[in-house]
Amino acid sequence: MIFRPILSNFKPQFYSNIHIFNRNSYILNRVNRSLYINYDNLIKSLQKRDQSSSSNSNKNIDLSKFPAENIRNFSIIAHVDHGKSTLADRLLELTGTISSNHLHQQVLDKLTVERERGITVKAQTCSMFYKYNNKSYLLNLIDTPGHVDFNYEVSRSLAACQGTILLVDSSQGIQAQTVANFFLAFNEGLTVIPVINKIDLPTAEPDRVVNQIESTFELDVSNIALISAKSGVGVDKILPIVIEKIPPPSGNINKPLKAFLFDSWYDTYVGVVCVMAIVDGKLQKGDKIMSAYSEKKYEVIDIGIMHPEQVTTGYLHAGQVGYVICSMKVAAEAHIGDTFYHIKNPVEPLPGFEPAKSMVFAGVFPTDTNEFSRLDESITKLTLNDASVSVQKETSMALGQGWRIGFLGTLHMDVFRQRLEEEHDANIIITRPTVPYKIIYRDGSSKLIRNPAEFPDSMEMQNKVVELQEPIVMATIILPEDYMGSVMDLCGSRRGEQLEYNYMDESRVIMKYCIPLAEIVTDFHDELKSKSSGYASLDYEDIGYQTTDIVKLNVLINKKPVDALAAILHRSQVTHVGREWAKKLSEVIPKQLYEVVIQTAVGGKVIARETISAMRKNVTAKCYGGDVTRKMKLLEKQKEGKKKMKMIGNIELPQKAFYDFLSKGSGTSKKK
Repeated sequence: MIFRPILSNFKPQFYSNIHIFNRNSYILNRVNRSLYINYDNLIKSLQKRDQSSSSNSNKNIDLSKFPAENIRNFSIIAHVDHGKSTLADRLLELTGTISSNHLHQQVLDKLTVERERGITVKAQTCSMFYKYNNKSYLLNLIDTPGHVDFNYEVSRSLAACQGTILLVDSSQGIQAQTVANFFLAFNEGLTVIPVINKIDLPTAEPDRVVNQIESTFELDVSNIALISAKSGVGVDKILPIVIEKIPPPSGNINKPLKAFLFDSWYDTYVGVVCVMAIVDGKLQKGDKIMSAYSEKKYEVIDIGIMHPEQVTTGYLHAGQVGYVICSMKVAAEAHIGDTFYHIKNPVEPLPGFEPAKSMVFAGVFPTDTNEFSRLDESITKLTLNDASVSVQKETSMALGQGWRIGFLGTLHMDVFRQRLEEEHDANIIITRPTVPYKIIYRDGSSKLIRNPAEFPDSMEMQNKVVELQEPIVMATIILPEDYMGSVMDLCGSRRGEQLEYNYMDESRVIMKYCIPLAEIVTDFHDELKSKSSGYASLDYEDIGYQTTDIVKLNVLINKKPVDALAAILHRSQVTHVGREWAKKLSEVIPKQLYEVVIQTAVGGKVIARETISAMRKNVTAKCYGGDVTRKMKLLEKQKEGKKKMKMIGNIELPQKAFYDFLSKGSGTSKKK
């Protein structure tokens, strides 16, 4: 059994009391008993505590010296893999926040999955100090994700800024998420500073990209910065431009406190850490504050800035951004978009955010049913730092107890799966992703269904249901002109309806399609990259629901439905998918002592059938001669036995069969 002692009072001078027991466990003798604790987590936490304590002692920061006019709050937005995190590293080095020989690249990408995949999943905040024209400035930088699935992270980060850097790759040019992020910033009324990155690449075409930015966004490109974040070329020009062009925050330090919560995470030792932008007034350690959303009271026990780790300052005032620890123990209490104020001085709440809406749902089950409790604990811990995930327990006749989990998209789902496997050592099966469908009833009511098991049966469809609706998105695709034909064919085959297309320049086209979300969340992105040789980029946004003709496809094994394999599909896809699934199942289900019949069906109509023949013992092997009727009698007896066995036999699909089936293209589960 693994014990995890509380290390809040564990001082560095007691390191010598930890003795090696083996690679994964240590004995802690300081309390005169043997406590087995995880080696890696302990060492990481102690190192982090060392760094935090040393940084706190070495950095005595007086934030009162930085009035609002000497503060700039800005973010970096771009398409995925255009160099946001690399540019953030160079800016941190330029301001002396980190050393130039720092061991890790992408300092603000703190999750293991971010470093492995080379993408940003969670927005991160960091404060920098910079001297310009003999004045000291406090610059608060927010590094944001670039993938469409994490658009919610971008939108809430922009709410704490007055300006943003729009980073564009000089070889790839404007991509779909570049357009989406620009309009997020534009709608917030932020100052947008275009910057062209990767000018040192052999394929760089900065002049072409400058023309794209000018024609697409109508931005001033007369003094646009041309940089290489990797080599550092031109990076020193950015911060002066940020100071000159981005306006300071407009808050008033003399007004009552008004703090805006735009991010949070859960810490094992102190509970919820809130990241706030102080709009008006000032906040100090020991202040008693109240949430406008929940009306709960808290006391500030620690306050400071991210530099890049937590540095206690004891004070934040109007215009500044930092972290606040206020004895908040439950992550759900940190409502993104909430307003905090002093208990005795209530204020008008700031406009908040709409809650993150799950776009994709999937069933998550342990491969070993005995691991349910441990996996439940792992999912709970993981969702503490990811409020956009919705979790609801469900039970499957085939897979046992599990969860129906909602995600922002398929990449979000895959990142969640990878974190479960790597950070919590979990072995899971993830079912085929589905989208939320809407049922409209005759009495005017409606219901969202996120699971095929909730789909109405034939009697309910005839007597109560008026229509079925599916979510629709507006997809924006940017690609070279040469691939227009193949991409248009792809969108047409996915029930897409073209809305418009325009030329961005002489060789690149931007197309807008209205496509059902169910077509996007499967393999649309992979197909798009394949059809365009990797040059096309995709962004999409939800535009509501529309009437559709969807049905529930059931999988039957010996005429018994398997609920975990059911799916909701458009009627036009049923025949193709039904035949494909029946064939795949026949390849992964092991042979039985009796015949196994696999069927896919919609209602009472069978779409496809595959038969797995029975394992057959050679009962005539002992017959070396004699009358043929003797052999026939033995064969008839065997036939009757197998017929009886089929009637009373109850085939249970092994977990491996589900695992193999879902990993062969019908789902997103992957082997660890």
